[in-house]
Amino acid sequence: MRRSYFNSLKYVFVALTVLLLLSVGSAFFLLNYALTPSHDGRNVEQSWQDMYRTYPDVKNWSDSLRHCKALRDTFITAPDGIRLHAYYVRAARPTRRTAVIVHGYTDNAVRMMMIGRMYGHDLGYNILLPDLRRAGQSDGSHIQMGWLDRLDVARWVSAVPRLFGDTATVVVHGISMGAATTMMLSGDSQPQYVRAFVEDCGYTDVKAQFTKEISERFHLPSFPLIPLASALCRLRYGWSFDEASALKQVSRCRLPMLFIHGSADTYVPTSMVNELYAAKPAPKALWVAPGSAHAMSYHDYPQEYTSHVAWFLRSLM
Repeated sequence: MRRSYFNSLKYVFVALTVLLLLSVGSAFFLLNYALTPSHDGRNVEQSWQDMYRTYPDVKNWSDSLRHCKALRDTFITAPDGIRLHAYYVRAARPTRRTAVIVHGYTDNAVRMMMIGRMYGHDLGYNILLPDLRRAGQSDGSHIQMGWLDRLDVARWVSAVPRLFGDTATVVVHGISMGAATTMMLSGDSQPQYVRAFVEDCGYTDVKAQFTKEISERFHLPSFPLIPLASALCRLRYGWSFDEASALKQVSRCRLPMLFIHGSADTYVPTSMVNELYAAKPAPKALWVAPGSAHAMSYHDYPQEYTSHVAWFLRSLM
């Protein structure tokens, strides 16, 4: 009887050990898959070609900027030694109005040039387009999903007076992960010259987005993979999924914010923008682009998109 009991315990222990190892291995895979994907935003030349194909007006605009040497590169070094890159363009007519434009997951600054053109060409703003870590010409070993990126974007915001003058005023505008970065930044204290935020199809928090992805893409349960992957992220990279919350940060934001989302977005579900909008204290505004998929609102409705942004910022900048 006793031998049978101990044998049963041994089998249970072995089974639990195997389950734990499988769970930890799966969590490692999830973390590496998400934060160090094989496809990232480092291929700048391909990004320019994709941009010209999708937004043909960007080519003539960017060619004219290069012709007069107005499209420029700038670099800063983060406290941990990582070298970060951004493009910047001064407006054709001197202005204090400046847009800091933040790209999405596995993208880079080039893939936000259509928004750069909107602000620079159509609205007459100075523009600054950073490459986040592991994207474009910036260094970095992994994607930060917006949480620590917000600190890098804050450093770029601090560089605005040096680039565009001490009277500059700033709107921060992000799409997808860039929108999450923008919202995560918005809950921190800001320099007086930051006047507003525009977020386009950002997620509520990293935990919710990853939970959705592993369910839909891999058909796996969130427990114990998400808690284990979050703990590994804390050990390896210094942040956890729970703290990386745009929802919490927008609830602390007192500056104006425009929320934009496509009504047919299934990648970052449209329901998320309703949660975010409800959490944000006034002043705020919301535009849901009819029938637009993820990050396609400007593509589908460029004039309406531009009008909504211009209307929202008309008295703020």
